[in-house]
Amino acid sequence: MDKIIPFKKDIIFQTNLSEVTSISLEHNLNTVGDNEISGNFMVSGEYKIADTSQNVETFSYDLPFHIHLDDKYILDHVEIDIDDFYYEIINDSVLSVNIDVLVTKLEERLVEEEVRKEDVIEVMEEEETKNIDVIPPLQIEEEETPRCIEEEETSNTIFSNMESFGETYKSYKVYIVRDGDSIETVLEKYGVSKEQLDEYNDLKEIKSGDKIIIPS
Repeated sequence: MDKIIPFKKDIIFQTNLSEVTSISLEHNLNTVGDNEISGNFMVSGEYKIADTSQNVETFSYDLPFHIHLDDKYILDHVEIDIDDFYYEIINDSVLSVNIDVLVTKLEERLVEEEVRKEDVIEVMEEEETKNIDVIPPLQIEEEETPRCIEEEETSNTIFSNMESFGETYKSYKVYIVRDGDSIETVLEKYGVSKEQLDEYNDLKEIKSGDKIIIPS
């Protein structure tokens, strides 16, 4: 990553400043600490006091530069140079210099993305197993789930449409609907009929994130 840092400074001369006949710029900018760039610009050259003057005067100024960059940047491998330099004479006594500092090989720190609560689904198995499976949606399509669960504990679960089979246990697959899914694609994927799905699911309207019980 490259970054341009503009710098401007008005240099006030003690004498009249009619014309700059020569000018040069040097610098000793370097990184300081973790996120700072510091140093000096050395501006020097020659100038005329008046247009008709045959003589030239010399000048030299050290201009301090210091900047603290955002903590998100890493300066371990940066290179610092001058991208542009220009000047302007103001009111015959002020030399306004503009310097663009070029910082290259700038890196940004990687920030670990927070996991949102809505991006995970907790699936609780029967109490005696004492296991908790956290299933990220759109990564795991199905989960083996025991069918026989006490009615009072499951009145509001996805198994509320299942009939009681006494002491008989049978495994069912739970499919999490994705974007672009339809009843037809689910039927084709698992090789079941619509009538079989109707026994355990309300298929009037399905949307992404819904769970469909697939009988074995």
